[in-house]
Amino acid sequence: MSDELNEIKNLLDEKYLQFNNTAFIETDPISIPHQFSRKEDIEISAFLMATIAWGNRTSIINNGNKLMDLMNQSPHDFILNFSKKDEVRFQNFVHRTFNSNDCLFFLKSLKHLYQHHGGLEQAFSSGNKKSENVKLAISNFRTLFLSLPHVSRIEKHVSNPLSNSSAKRLCMFLRWMVRNDKHGVDFGIWKSISTSQLCLPLDVHTGNVSRKLGLLTRKQNDWKSVEEITDVLKQFDKKDPIKYDFSLFGLGAFEAF
Repeated sequence: MSDELNEIKNLLDEKYLQFNNTAFIETDPISIPHQFSRKEDIEISAFLMATIAWGNRTSIINNGNKLMDLMNQSPHDFILNFSKKDEVRFQNFVHRTFNSNDCLFFLKSLKHLYQHHGGLEQAFSSGNKKSENVKLAISNFRTLFLSLPHVSRIEKHVSNPLSNSSAKRLCMFLRWMVRNDKHGVDFGIWKSISTSQLCLPLDVHTGNVSRKLGLLTRKQNDWKSVEEITDVLKQFDKKDPIKYDFSLFGLGAFEAF
């Protein structure tokens, strides 16, 4: 590793320790699944939070709390028993372009996954074992999740890396579920996907900081860029490259690097 890369690694290691602590949770969408203790409640609430995690962070968290209230603060139980009579309570739910009809499809599809496909972890991890990264895990999950009849607008809420989408929110969700570093932010409750397979949640903050540091050359925030920056981060930590999401995001969002 060159001296310049080593210097950047030292900076990112320092920022990882600075931002990856429980103080981070309160102002982040991950605060919603941290309200739960059961695996299924955590993963369902986390998946729904990741789905609406764009725009103003306060608005994301407020709408996440509304959604959990609508699900009686018991996401897994609510999903398993979800029926036609429950649909009316979601008629006014909206977050940006994610509207009540989108929400209802997500609830029906989640019920389908838990009743027929072993739940969210199984839906992501099937066929993933030999993959270099989570590209196939995400695309396989997407196919399964969208297997119920739906209108085409639903599809924009479940990104597809095979179409070169950065799949930022699904990469973030997988970071939450898979990473287990004892710092108290990420949950580490999924064992069927390895931390070394995770990919960077590439957004305006992580993308801009990566480019300023010279770690990313591509201009677009797409899947090719995700793989490019993730491969660079693997030089810093082969087993846990996405720990640097805390560093890159923190530098951009909190320190205007």
